[in-house]
Amino acid sequence: MPRHVSQIDAFHAEMRDFSDFGTSTRILEIASAGRSITVYVNEFWTSKQRAAHSLHEVSYRACFKPQLPRFFIERFTTAGEKVYDPFMGRGTTLLESALLERVPVGCDINPLSALLCLPRLRSVDLTQIEKRLQEIDLNTAKDIREDLLVFYHPVTLRELCALREYFLTKENAGTLDDIDAWIRMVATNRLTGHSAGFFSVYTLPPNQAVSIASQIKINAKRGQVPTVRDIRKIILKKSASLLKDLSAAEKKHLKAVSKKAQCVTASSAHTPAIADSSIALVVTSPPFLDIVQYDQDNWLRCWFNGIDSKAVPIWQWRKAEDWQAAMSEVLRELQRVLVDGGIVAFEVGEVRNGKIKLEELVIPAAASAGLQAVAVLINDQEFTKTSNCWGVDNSSKGTNTNRIVILQKSLRCNG
Repeated sequence: MPRHVSQIDAFHAEMRDFSDFGTSTRILEIASAGRSITVYVNEFWTSKQRAAHSLHEVSYRACFKPQLPRFFIERFTTAGEKVYDPFMGRGTTLLESALLERVPVGCDINPLSALLCLPRLRSVDLTQIEKRLQEIDLNTAKDIREDLLVFYHPVTLRELCALREYFLTKENAGTLDDIDAWIRMVATNRLTGHSAGFFSVYTLPPNQAVSIASQIKINAKRGQVPTVRDIRKIILKKSASLLKDLSAAEKKHLKAVSKKAQCVTASSAHTPAIADSSIALVVTSPPFLDIVQYDQDNWLRCWFNGIDSKAVPIWQWRKAEDWQAAMSEVLRELQRVLVDGGIVAFEVGEVRNGKIKLEELVIPAAASAGLQAVAVLINDQEFTKTSNCWGVDNSSKGTNTNRIVILQKSLRCNG
């Protein structure tokens, strides 16, 4: 029996009997694209974010928990195989793949993604980070953006602008090394937040930068003014937190795997840089319908890294048919890059309080692309409250469940 056929058979058997968290799987059948598809409902991985590796703790809007990609990586791949995320965001799938000794491949239209992901695949020593931070002159800013004083104390803003200019100068000169890239990644993650562990005064969480006008209102409502933050100390503390779980063995194989890793900044519907029939598994979560404003959320991060956020052509749809058409293009590209029998775990969500279920759009689009739906997995972390398995009533806002369509490239398709 071909390996990929036996994997799917084993997956169905395991899901039927799964009870790792004390509940039995509920099994449904739905009809889509002229076929009956099995739906499994259970808690398939822990809801505890802190159970994941510390290297993941970089904030990014609408990212899934590391336990999700790990669940599929462990079941559908072996060490050395390539795992791909065409909407990689902060790089959760890529990092989890690397920690499991798979070769990570990712794509995102936003250049921030590679900037946030790659440094964690090439982890550097805390002593190297501390030494480099002391070497960087934070008193050399030539251009200080005064409108950002709503977020930062004048001293902090001056140092932040100097740090920004340092990174841009080194990047333009081609001399930005792994240590610089790590510090830039951490600084990008510490730009704004709601505690003294960030460079800014109190504002929204770090994965969602508010506008300057909104911050003025926040400051007035709270009666607050920005205070001085120690940039070096904050970066070093966050670095220590990210690296705390990293063992010597993990660091060794991350270093080896990172040399083979591939991060593409492009549309996920057109990735010629990724070879035909090279990917064993895809684990991804695409942008949903008009839910998250990625460009607005990341405007400050883009500024810090010299990226024009308005020029990044991030997909945004309001109509279900437009979303489905875009996903059809992506799925055709996934069919091309997958090995025969390769698997896609396509995480979707309920939209507009459950009125639109994106899996019902994905399955026929996948079929037209040469990808067959073999199952739907609903990871429900408040299982006992579920009254309607297909609708998952307790999670209409998408906070407690993951809905994953499992697709497979036909063994008869050759790309």
